[in-house]
Parts: sequence; C-alpha cells; structure tokens
Amino acid sequence: MYEMQKVDKKFPGVHALKTVDFNIKRGEIVGLVGENGAGKSTLMKIIYGAYQPDSGKILLNGNEVNFANPREALASGIGMVFQEQSLIPSLTIMENIFLGYEGQFVHFGMINWKAMATAARVQLAKVKLDLDPATITSKLSFAQRQLVELAKVLTLEERVKGDLVILLDEPTSVLAEEEVELLFKLIRELTTRASFIFVSHRIDEVMTISDRIYVLKDGNVVDVVVKGQSSIEAIQHKMVGRNVDKEYYREHRQKPFDESKVLFELSEVSLPGRVKNASLKLHSGEVLCLVGAEGSGREAIVRALYGMVTPTSGQLSIKGAAMEQASPRAAVERGVGYVPRERKIEGIVSGMNVYENLTLSQLGKYSTRGVLKIAQEKALARDWISKLSIKASSENADCGNLSGGNQQKVVLAKWRSGGSDIMLLDHPTRGLDIGAKEDVYEMIRDMCEAGVGILLVADTFEEAIGLSHTIAVIKDGQIQKQFDTKQGAKPTPFDLLHHMI
Repeated sequence: MYEMQKVDKKFPGVHALKTVDFNIKRGEIVGLVGENGAGKSTLMKIIYGAYQPDSGKILLNGNEVNFANPREALASGIGMVFQEQSLIPSLTIMENIFLGYEGQFVHFGMINWKAMATAARVQLAKVKLDLDPATITSKLSFAQRQLVELAKVLTLEERVKGDLVILLDEPTSVLAEEEVELLFKLIRELTTRASFIFVSHRIDEVMTISDRIYVLKDGNVVDVVVKGQSSIEAIQHKMVGRNVDKEYYREHRQKPFDESKVLFELSEVSLPGRVKNASLKLHSGEVLCLVGAEGSGREAIVRALYGMVTPTSGQLSIKGAAMEQASPRAAVERGVGYVPRERKIEGIVSGMNVYENLTLSQLGKYSTRGVLKIAQEKALARDWISKLSIKASSENADCGNLSGGNQQKVVLAKWRSGGSDIMLLDHPTRGLDIGAKEDVYEMIRDMCEAGVGILLVADTFEEAIGLSHTIAVIKDGQIQKQFDTKQGAKPTPFDLLHHMI
C-alpha cells in the first residue's frame, strides 16, 4: 500500500536517513523501533509530508507521490498521532478535532456549533471517550488529550474514500493498562480500513501489536522482524548495537544517603483539591520516589516544590527555610531544578539553540550590565555536550531538532550546570529509548554521589523500585505508606499496588 525506496534525508551535521527501504501492506500493523536519534521521527515526518526526502521514491498504491506538506498527505489518507501532541490547549475539543476543516459546519458565514458538537461526539465515540465536545482542551488529562488526538485523525474515515495509513508516535506513553488494551482493540478493528505504523520504546507492546517490526539504528534499517520470530533482548541488542546492561537501574551504585542533611521538608502540607496533610523529607544523596495513579497528587507535590502551586495549609521548607512566597524563581534561587514530563512544552525552548537553553535559568552569571557573555555560554555548552554525550552537531544546534533523549540531557545539564542540588524529575525517561534511559539512570546515580537530592515520579514500578532509596505511595492525595528500598530489601510491584488501590 505504501512504500519507500532508497529514501535519504540529511540535516546540517546529521545524516538522519540513509537510503531507507520501507513498506506497509494493506491492513497491516508495522512497528518501528530504534534509539532516540536513530531516524524514526524523520521517517515518520517524511511519510506525513512534514519533511521531503533529499532522494529516493515514495509510492502510494503503486503511484509515486511527493507530499509538499501534511495537508496533502491527509488528503491522500495519511494521518499522524503525535507523541508531543498537536492539539491547541485554548481551543475546545471539537475545534481541535475539526481544525482546518470547519467549512463543513459553516452556513452564511457562521459556524453551526451544534452540528460540530454532534459530529465530534461521533469521533469521540470511536475512542470510547465520553466528554463534552465544548470542553476546553487544556482541562483534559494528558491521556485524554492523546485519545482526542486519535479521534482527530480518525476523521479521515469520513473524508477519504480509499484505505488509510495512520502513524502512531508513542501513543501509549501516558496511557494506563486498560487504556492501552482499548487502543490496541481499536487498532485491530480499524485494520479493515487502515494500515498502522506503530512507534514506541515499549518493545513488548510493539511485539504484541505489530505484524512486522523495522529496527532502525543511525539512520539505517538494520533488520525487519516478523511477528513471533525474535525476542525483546534480541531487538534491543540490534537497536543499541550492544547487550543491555543487566544492572539496568545501576543498583550497585546505590549508596546510603546522608540522613543528617535534610534538603526539603513537607509538614502536613495540603494543596488545593489535590493533596491532604502530606509529610515528606528529602535528604542529600537520596532518591525519593512518589508512586500513585494518575491524579493521585504526586505531580502536584512536585509542582508545589517548584513554586507553581501554593499550599493551603502546612509548611514547606527548603534547606531549613520556610517557603513563604511560592514561585519558581524563589525555588531556583534555593537550588531547585525541575525536569517536567512534557519537556517540549515546559523543559526546553524550541527555536533556541543548546547553549541558550543551557544558560536560560542562570543568565545573571553570563551577563555584564545586560550584555551576554556568549563565548562563555558556548564554552559551558561544549563542556556539557561532552560530559553527557549529547548528540548535537554543535552548541549552536536548535534544541527543538534534537531527539527526545538529547533534549532531556540538555534540561538536566541546565540545572546541574547551575548548581541545583535538589532535582525534581517528573517522568524523566518518558518517551526515551533504552539507551537514553540508561544514560539518565547513570546521571541519577552521579547526582546522588555528588550529594544531590532527587524527587522522582517514575514511569514504571520497576523504575521506581530500581532507582529509589525511599518510596512514598500516594492515593487520593494522601500518603498511604513509605518504603525503605535498600539494596537487597526492595519491595515488589505488588507491595506498591496494594497501597495504591
């Protein structure tokens, strides 16, 4: 149905795709895996029309096509659900679903909102979402927005006569297990009308849903795996070019933390509508992990420590001093660094280069009378690019064009270079490949050895257990249980789950 022949794509300093051959049959689900920077995003964007290849051919139903932009690809039945999400937060659900195609609801120059809402409900029903189409999108959870993204793409069913190609870029990264099962059920049902390209760093999910899997490394297709003919370990080895370290979470580097040095303390803190009477301490060299279901209050605690949410009662103190006026500026001045879950929105500034992003939180150190010391900024960036093995053509590279793993390294370097000794990590490995995750785990151990205290919201139980010194389980805004997770005495996922539900 769709085929790439010898497709090549280069960017300044990066050879993103190297004469790639790729095809997908009608009604087939094809998986796409590889490390961050392997070329997956570039390949997806070429299929979707956001990028044009430098050379090679693209065939759709046997006819050569050259999409100048995503709208042309959409008109041919190719849609994409984005990892970083393309919804506009200030618009309603229905406005987002029909963005660019509102004309069908216009009569005498006026939009018939009732008709749009009715049509939106049809699309939402496809993804089993029971929401008011007039809801402002910013009020939705991340998982709900992901399903609205899918509903938006599924409008192609009504607009395009032929079969569809739907690209799913990390569609399960924020979904609960039952939501993943629903998504997979929907995908299988839709294969009567559509073919799917499924990109995920969760190899087990790719193997479950895909008929074939393309493995990319450094812009090359290194293997095409047929369902049932390979193992997770074999695919990981092909992705990273080496065996994955069995000491995945670097537990051998876990050392006792300094109990005499408290970096922050929450004492009976309540947050508006989210957290009730929470008491926690973080010590120098400690990884304290917050575990709970989506909406349990763990993210609210993280944001309160960064000064983005003000407690309604209780006391929050950093290094022994009470935080009277909560603000991110005050938190940063006290040595707090924040790595948010949505790094593209809150972590980096796309359009600014690596060195500008690195010094953004510490411009006072790199300016004199309002004039920036650009040479010093660049020297700092080169140093951290080397320290963290950030894959960028230079310190002048646009941060928005880096892979997810390298963007995350830039965010971490921003705070560490500024001397932050309290790090708030909200899903720091979300959307990262296995190699990039290992790099982040090494950095976490390095920071602990340097006396940094880390408050972590992990992606999985295994990650929480493997990395932490202490785990606090939160349910309905209350801390239910704290576990001491020393080496050799770590709880099981079932121990945590028991206190979550």
